[in-house]
Amino acid sequence: MRLPPSPLKSVRSAAWLAAALGVLVYVNALGNDFAYDDMHIIVDNESIQSLATVPRAIVSSWWPDEHGEALGLWRPTSTALLGLQYAVFGDNAAPYHAVNVLAHAATSAVVVLLLSGLLALPVALLAGVMFALHPVHTEAVANVIGIAEVASTLFFLLACWVHLRCGPRSGWRPALFVAAWYALAFGAKEIAVTLPGVIFLIDAARGRLGFGELPGYLRDRWKVYAAMGVTAAAMLAARYAILGSIANPIGPLGAGLLEEGVPRIWTLGEIWSHYVRLMVFPLDLSSDYSPNVIPLGLGWHALNTTGAVMVLAILAGCLAAWRRPPLDPDRDSGRVVAFGVLWFLITISPVSNVLFLAGVLLAERTLYLPSVGAIAGLAWLLVRLYHRRRIVGVVCMIATGVFMSWRTWTRNPVWHDNLTVFGQMIEDYPHSGRSQWVLGDLFLQQGRTSEALVSYRAALGILGNHYFLTTAIARKFISLEENRAAEILLLRAADDYPEFARAQQLLAVLYSERGDALQAERYLRLALDLVPEDRVSNHLLAWALTEQGRYAEAAVARRRAIELGEGDYWQQWVSLAYLELSDGDSTAARIALDSARVKAVTEGGRTQVDSLYLDLLGFEPVSDTLSETLRDPGS
Repeated sequence: MRLPPSPLKSVRSAAWLAAALGVLVYVNALGNDFAYDDMHIIVDNESIQSLATVPRAIVSSWWPDEHGEALGLWRPTSTALLGLQYAVFGDNAAPYHAVNVLAHAATSAVVVLLLSGLLALPVALLAGVMFALHPVHTEAVANVIGIAEVASTLFFLLACWVHLRCGPRSGWRPALFVAAWYALAFGAKEIAVTLPGVIFLIDAARGRLGFGELPGYLRDRWKVYAAMGVTAAAMLAARYAILGSIANPIGPLGAGLLEEGVPRIWTLGEIWSHYVRLMVFPLDLSSDYSPNVIPLGLGWHALNTTGAVMVLAILAGCLAAWRRPPLDPDRDSGRVVAFGVLWFLITISPVSNVLFLAGVLLAERTLYLPSVGAIAGLAWLLVRLYHRRRIVGVVCMIATGVFMSWRTWTRNPVWHDNLTVFGQMIEDYPHSGRSQWVLGDLFLQQGRTSEALVSYRAALGILGNHYFLTTAIARKFISLEENRAAEILLLRAADDYPEFARAQQLLAVLYSERGDALQAERYLRLALDLVPEDRVSNHLLAWALTEQGRYAEAAVARRRAIELGEGDYWQQWVSLAYLELSDGDSTAARIALDSARVKAVTEGGRTQVDSLYLDLLGFEPVSDTLSETLRDPGS
């Protein structure tokens, strides 16, 4: 069956239409502020807020805190994009959202350009329009940090488009262009690592590529695979150098059970039912898919069994569809359904928790690239319905477009700010672990301590002993003076995750407040083995050693804290003077007091330091000349 010509005269016009709709449906996102992960990656991340520090940020983990490496994320392209935007826009959120919307529009246009080389133009056009309007993309487009997904997908599709246009053989020139786009896509989001698989899928979908044809295929295409292989190896080597591993993030919140094989299969059945629902009928959207939104599977039940059966049925249909004629823009082929399913499977694999645990059970933003394949298959089915039942097909297309536009438009404002995002999360899924965590924070801010404790304990019961959760809630317990509860959580976290320092640091704070110098020293030593340049830990270690009468060791720790930045406070130098004098070195004590006098910029501070000369050394400072010279070297 041949498709009739498109009412649009060219692929370019179709691409412009998809882009225009992509802008139109996200116009109301321009009023959003920073929200959710924007706060950590942009607002509170000083490393991207100056062009002088952006190069350092590019070669650091994506998350700026001390556990950034543990999350297993390095995104140099996205970091550079945000750093450049901050240099231009500062902390004004509106231009960032405009960049996201325009990048989404460009991606929608490239969807049309790419698919028009594989499918009939009406199918490519409808796929581009559906991609532009699809509500599952709101988390990526309406939240600033979603630029990672949008940019990665844009560069990924451009690499596919270049490959598609290079003909049956890959020369070095197109191969290098593909590699360049691949590097940018991989650097924007790790999911782009799947490009070689999609390149093979595109070639296989356009021809009869069996095992017998593979040698000839590789002779024609080896250059592009070599270029992509070198690029992937370089990116993975850089990830290892920066993060200490290639792919080893801490697992999803509350999902430690998934480390075992069978519970993971039970849970994946439910996750895949959500994938299908979000692609086909995305009415119910959520910023949170932690337990209990997606319950961890402890056996087969109706929902995960339905999901597993659905996946097997889709795969069976995919196999049958693959037997259809190869993809060709001049003719209709049911193989597009198989192509779409395989695209989804390949591109979702890094975050599907099948091969290894990803950082989330499910997140709508991670469906941005995989949705290209799913939407291509859905568009083909709608066009086929149009040719078999024209009126029904037209009604379904219009209804789909109206529904998607309405749901996207109404979802965009949810990402306005943290209060809106979390408020909607709590309203939709108050029983989820993350919602209880957020509720605890809100109750604490309102001074409702008992209710905060109840919510925190509920979150721990649902999400379990996840390191970030337990340490974050332990901090809240400390602020509520629930020190015993905090200690229990921190001891468990320190035992389960000895490679991270935060639990040991917080335990040291607890024990120092309790006056237990021996226990404080024990955990400070563990923390400093992991983070030797933490000045607070060195400061506390000096106290713990002083309490034990080990003055020489305490002086070493105090000097280290001063070197790391504590030296701007004159009290640190006074403490050092006490330690030096206790260790019998009056000369070093006097030098420390001279430094304290330099740092004491107020008259009251200098008076206190002067009195210490008499108390500790038995005489007043000889002259102010040295102090004044050190305070003003240009005088």
